Amino acid sequence: MAKFSKNSMVLCFLVAIVFVISSASASTRLKKFDHPTKGDGTLNFLVIGDWGRRGTYNQSHVARQMERVGEKLDIDFVLSTGDNFYDNGLTGIHDSNFVESFTNIYTAKSLQKQWYSVLGNHDYRGDVEAQLSPYLRKIDSRWVCLRSFVVNAEIAEIFMVDTTPFEEKYFTTPKDHIYDWRGVLPRQAYMANVLKELEKALSESTAKWKIVLGHHAIRSAGHHGDSQILVDRFLPILRKYDVDFYMNGHDHCLEHISDTKSPLQFLVSGAGSKAWRGDTKGINRDDVHFFHDGQGFMSVELTPTEAEIKYYDVFGSVRHRWNRSKLLLHSAM
Repeated sequence: MAKFSKNSMVLCFLVAIVFVISSASASTRLKKFDHPTKGDGTLNFLVIGDWGRRGTYNQSHVARQMERVGEKLDIDFVLSTGDNFYDNGLTGIHDSNFVESFTNIYTAKSLQKQWYSVLGNHDYRGDVEAQLSPYLRKIDSRWVCLRSFVVNAEIAEIFMVDTTPFEEKYFTTPKDHIYDWRGVLPRQAYMANVLKELEKALSESTAKWKIVLGHHAIRSAGHHGDSQILVDRFLPILRKYDVDFYMNGHDHCLEHISDTKSPLQFLVSGAGSKAWRGDTKGINRDDVHFFHDGQGFMSVELTPTEAEIKYYDVFGSVRHRWNRSKLLLHSAM
């Protein structure tokens, strides 16, 4: 009987180890949303960031131009680069700011598509769990917001990542702001897991186009400039796995910058409302192709071999257009 009991304990111990290993493995895999496309081999979407101001600071005007472009391109979805609700995120799941800054602003038929969103630093100043809550989808079914996740859109995979916890200043010098760090602490372990999840997902991707999207810039000529920790921690991973585009907001402007050591393109779209900061850093450097210090948004049109990026201002005018063949994109360097 004692022998049976000992064997049983060993078996239970082994089962427990397997369970822990399996759980750890599962925890390093990003949640994936499979987004059905039109089936014609194309993918069209809009990218906007730093927008939620109840229609003020030209948010409503930008929304009207998004309506026009969204209809023309028959977009599949919208991506948000964060800072979704100003100034301090949401106070809870019943905060009227959600409806007043999102549902009541982006009312056009062409924008009644899924909105995939990440968190920005202003969102972390509110109730983060509220903004991540599935309850908001009962109010507006378009809303999908997680810390980090993947959108699988057949020819493209978009890796949405939570960059705010990487910026140490929000922890060490928060000024008068209070940040909601639930689910993030301990910070070093959280950052390590984000990077591990991202690298695993990128290594497994077979998509024609690989896009990584976060709130903070890796490269920017705007007010905030480059994020050194993202340069150190993210950029080597993006280069290693041949990521095509890194998209972000945070700087309230529109930018296109090329990486100097790979075909990677840095695309900033953080001009959904308040802009015109008048503060630039290194705007004349050779890798900066476009900079617009004003409101607007970006459109992305993809086929298996071609990409077209367009930046629109608040009046709907195309301020910058960039085209590249996938074959050229990976042979140009």
